[in-house]
Amino acid sequence: MSLYFQQAWRNIWRHKRRTLIVVFAIGSSMSLMMMYDGLVGGFENAIYGNAIRVLGGNIQVHAEGYDAQAASNPILPLPDDAAIVTAAQAQPHVLAAARRINTGGMVTNREGAFAVSIVGIEPEKEAAVNLIAQNVVAGRFLTSEDGDLALIGQGLAAEMNLAIGDRFTLTGQASHSQLRQRTLTVVGIYDVGMPDIEKRSVYLSLKEAQDLYGLTGQSTEVAISLEEIGQEPGVIRGLQPGFTNVEISSWEVSFPDLKYALDRKGAVMDVFSVIILGIAGIGILNMLLMAVFERTREIGLLGALGMRPGQIMWLFLLEGAMMGLVGVVFGVALGVGLNFIMSQVGFDYSAFTSMTAYTALINERVYSTLGLEKIGMRVATVLVIALLASIWPAREAAHSEPALALHHV
Repeated sequence: MSLYFQQAWRNIWRHKRRTLIVVFAIGSSMSLMMMYDGLVGGFENAIYGNAIRVLGGNIQVHAEGYDAQAASNPILPLPDDAAIVTAAQAQPHVLAAARRINTGGMVTNREGAFAVSIVGIEPEKEAAVNLIAQNVVAGRFLTSEDGDLALIGQGLAAEMNLAIGDRFTLTGQASHSQLRQRTLTVVGIYDVGMPDIEKRSVYLSLKEAQDLYGLTGQSTEVAISLEEIGQEPGVIRGLQPGFTNVEISSWEVSFPDLKYALDRKGAVMDVFSVIILGIAGIGILNMLLMAVFERTREIGLLGALGMRPGQIMWLFLLEGAMMGLVGVVFGVALGVGLNFIMSQVGFDYSAFTSMTAYTALINERVYSTLGLEKIGMRVATVLVIALLASIWPAREAAHSEPALALHHV
């Protein structure tokens, strides 16, 4: 077997210029795919990562039975919430873990009534990771001692014609199905550039929400924020053994719309990458076909010396696979190098942040990842395309008649 590998390796470097052109085509295609993967990873962290922070963290922990009633946003006290926070903060990649009360309700004033999510938060714990805290455009962010004070979005403020110091009525359902009502004063207004999200959330201090909903010392959710999306499975595995009486979900379950958008974008690019690499595969096909025609006498000699058609075909398949492998090594090295540079320098996206609602979440620069998220699939695709491109030339070589090939001029 080693003889085949040695012969195939020597054969592909007979015409170095031609081989280098094919390797460069494959490597360039591979590196472009990796650069795209790295840039997409950066965009995911900039857009989806920030969207997750606005919506409630990478991971959510709820009481048993919550998922079955999630559509109604029930108030189910979470057991051992303080212990869950402590355990989460001990996990790698966790930026913050904070208790919340999260339920639905209605806000009203003279402008009308609006359905909203009512979120009681620990302001000091969430200030560093919650994008809302970093985008307060009027008034101030909440503190843990705030009483009948609320933080609202610019979208809701515009709909209800509210300003700092204005009051509105909040109505929600407490833990025993009792309706609770309270008049709140606007202490702050945030603007993340997404009116739809801003219209449907009202934030209170956790202490105020506990008093409003009769949950003294309790919460209904622990929200966990991570350094990057994609780190959720490891953190969830670390938490599950110690807390078997709760439901631990990642953002993919809690915010399915975001997951759907991410999957759709990735699927489109996967198809595009196969097309790009297929074009590079044509180079392998062309080179090996030329090699078959140029080496007709050699192929005839190999057949005359007793090499069977299957062995000749195997030799040419190895040549195609080796060119693909060399292209992969070159492409991965180039792609990782370019992505590393972009991960340090970043891409200035400030001129485009107003293009769509989600791009408003980008903080001016996007920093690429190393582009290794789909490296296994990319490598496999290149090697499969290289092998497929080698089949026809290998078959032509294997079916050459030795007697005729030896007389070929």
